Formats: sequence, structure tokens, C-alpha cells
Amino acid sequence: MTAAPILDSRQSWTRLALSLLIATVGNAGMWSYVVIMPAVAAEFGLARGAAALPYTMTMVGFGAGNLLIGRFVDRNGIARALAVAAVLIAAGFTTAAAAPHPAVLAGAQLAIGLGTAASFGPLIADVSLWFHRRRGIAVAIAASGNYIAGAVWPLVLAGVLSGAGWRAVCLALAVIVLVVMLPLSRALRRRVQDEALAVSERLSQGAARATALTPGQLQAALAVAGIACCVAMAMPQVHIVSLCVDLGYGPAVG
Repeated sequence: MTAAPILDSRQSWTRLALSLLIATVGNAGMWSYVVIMPAVAAEFGLARGAAALPYTMTMVGFGAGNLLIGRFVDRNGIARALAVAAVLIAAGFTTAAAAPHPAVLAGAQLAIGLGTAASFGPLIADVSLWFHRRRGIAVAIAASGNYIAGAVWPLVLAGVLSGAGWRAVCLALAVIVLVVMLPLSRALRRRVQDEALAVSERLSQGAARATALTPGQLQAALAVAGIACCVAMAMPQVHIVSLCVDLGYGPAVG
């Protein structure tokens, strides 16, 4: 397969499908604590603000991980990054399941957030390299894995939570992440040839000039937009499950 035809090819779409599945599993770490937070608060006798601290640490790890793991991907490829991230997430969930104190749980969630980051920005960036004409929709599909995870995992794990408790949820996720992410990450070992990247870069130069923004200006604008978007989402995203539990509706409804 030559450099140009590999972009937007059947192989590209297959890779996108695998990436979406990885993102759906890998991003469970971003949403799991939202579901178990009421149970954690009840066990440790925490007020809502203190109970939310482990999720705050998850987001700290997630933010740092997108930068650090992105650099790791540049040097070593997305497959190795995802494999390392899967082990880190599983270790974090295992530690969380045995946490004797909220501080230990917060540290475990920091590790979970750091590993989860591999399934968001770095994975989306890798997908974008395999497309040109359909890059926008490919990136959107890969990014949606984060929110598919938010829709799927609370429903899947609701029975575990009600039957065996939040610690069992953490152990279940540790196993699921390893079983799914490690073999799937191996399927992403192939990297785009330099020739294909050069073709994509040349074809993209015209579109870049049409924005009238430098790469730095565009990145800054996207950063501001991302912060503004997430500030609006932050309160309901984290606390709506706990609110529904307080009102008697249960975590799955939340």
C-alpha cells in the first residue's frame, strides 16, 4: 500500500473502530468514581466536598497525562503507551479497591486519571494521522468514546455496585481494562509511514492558511473553548449521580 492511499483507507477505518473500543474501555476511569462516590462517602463518613476530592485528583492526573503520555506516544507509538496505561489504570483500581483511607483512594484515582488520559488526547491524535478527507468525523468518533464510556459503564456496573459494593466495582474494572486494552493495543502497533504524513501535511497546508490563525493561536483558542465547555459541565457531570442517590433514584438513573 502506497503512502497516499493508506489515508482514509479500510485499514484506517478498522483502526478507528479499534480505537473507539479502546476509548470506551480506557475512559471508564474518568466516570467510575462518579458512580461510586455516594457509597465511598457513606463508608468513610465524608461530606460531599471531601468525597469529591478523589475525582478532583482523577482530573489532575487526566490533564497531566494527556501532555506526558502524548510525548511518550511521539517517541514510542500509541500501542506501547496504551499498554503501559492499561497496567497503570488496573494498578490504580486495585489500590482503590483496597484503600483503607480516603487519602489512599485519592492517590489511586490520580494514577487512574493519568492512565485514562492515554485513551483520550493521545489516542485521538493517533487516529487523526490515518485520515485526511474524513479526518474531522474520524476525530469526532474517537473522541466520542469518552462519552460512550460515561453512558455504558454506570449501567453495566450498577448491579455490581448494588450487590457487592464499590470496591468490587474497582476490582471488576481493573480486570476488564487489562483483558481488553492489552490485546487491542497490540493491533495498533503499525505506525503511519513518513511518506503518508508528508502527503497529509502538504494537503492540509491550504486548510491551515484558510483559518487566518497561526498554530499557536488556534491551540490557544481551542484551550479556552475546552475550559469554558468543561466548566459548564463540571458540576452536573460529577454530582448528578450523588444527587439522584440522595433522592432515591439510584446511581444508574443518575
